[in-house]
Amino acid sequence: MAKRDYYDVLGVPKNASEEDIKKAYRKLAMKFHPDRNQGEGAKQAEEKFKEGKEAYEMLSDAQKRAAYDQYGHAGVDPNMGGGRGGGPEGFGGFAEAFGDIFGDIFGGGAAGARRGGGGQQVFRGSDLSYAMEITLEEAAHGKETQIRIPSWETCGTCNGSGAKPGTSPKTCGTCNGSGNVHLRQGFFSIQQTCPHCRGSGRIIPEPCTTCSGAGRIKRQKTLEVKIPAGINEGMRIRSAGNGEPGTNGGPAGDLYIEIRIKAHEIFERDGDDLHCTVPIGMTTAALGGSIEVPTLGAKAEIELPEGTQHGKTFRLRGKGIKGLRSSYPGDLYCHITVETPVKLTEPQRKLLKELDESFRRAGERHSPNAKSWTDRVKDIFK
Repeated sequence: MAKRDYYDVLGVPKNASEEDIKKAYRKLAMKFHPDRNQGEGAKQAEEKFKEGKEAYEMLSDAQKRAAYDQYGHAGVDPNMGGGRGGGPEGFGGFAEAFGDIFGDIFGGGAAGARRGGGGQQVFRGSDLSYAMEITLEEAAHGKETQIRIPSWETCGTCNGSGAKPGTSPKTCGTCNGSGNVHLRQGFFSIQQTCPHCRGSGRIIPEPCTTCSGAGRIKRQKTLEVKIPAGINEGMRIRSAGNGEPGTNGGPAGDLYIEIRIKAHEIFERDGDDLHCTVPIGMTTAALGGSIEVPTLGAKAEIELPEGTQHGKTFRLRGKGIKGLRSSYPGDLYCHITVETPVKLTEPQRKLLKELDESFRRAGERHSPNAKSWTDRVKDIFK
């Protein structure tokens, strides 16, 4: 049977870009992959998968695509499989170009893995987390500090080889030093990390007793950390490259410093705003006047009107915190609580009783809220 046009196989026009061809093949491979087509129709799906693979291998190679565009199937040799691994049945560069397809089918490979110059798998180091507790004042104004974190240094006994002095590592016989092995089933092949050397490509018969074959030892190092002004609870500061070291020369991970803010004796933070409770005496509430209240920077004053009630809130603009992403600082909300006198002396009791009698004689004029509340109660029991 005559071969179908490669462009028709992938369902793309002849002027399709490389990215369009890749997307079309990815869609086809996902649809007709043998692992997704079992039982009835499996044979037909396998043929379509092979046909799509051959079409992609030809059209993804610029030279072969040019020859195909000019001469058709006669311009390319199908038995060479586009020079990507020994024919349509081979695998080779197909796995490298379409690792993402296998990730969708099998759940993906090792995160952060890539190939080093010698073919060994190279892994990025893991990220580390460090919890730092700071005060509200430090969060508002920022600070510079130091932290100590675990670090790795080259082992001085084996000079980083991991082998006992006088010995040396050997090439892994399972993967021949490549760090990976191939598992084949029919025409299908999967590349995996070598289970014997764990991707390093070498075996250490006699490990160094100082580092136990790791080639490095754990130490503590000091880092300078700058806490920006306005940082809030739960925010993280990233310190690039200060995580765990990579494997086989891979890049180190990052260190994330997670901010925890200590509870403050006076203030509670709500975004960029601050809240505090200000207790005042009964006479101050009745007579009014100026009182001092604290802020994170300095003291401020509030003018209390005569007859200030319990629960009254005063707002001081700009006395809050200027957040990391804010143009202006928040506000300070002072919530008034009126304290009832305790441990009265006899003269004080006498004066309060006289004052109470005076209030009673004046009627509801001094206690409008009490009169309104009493009327509502009477309405309930009518």
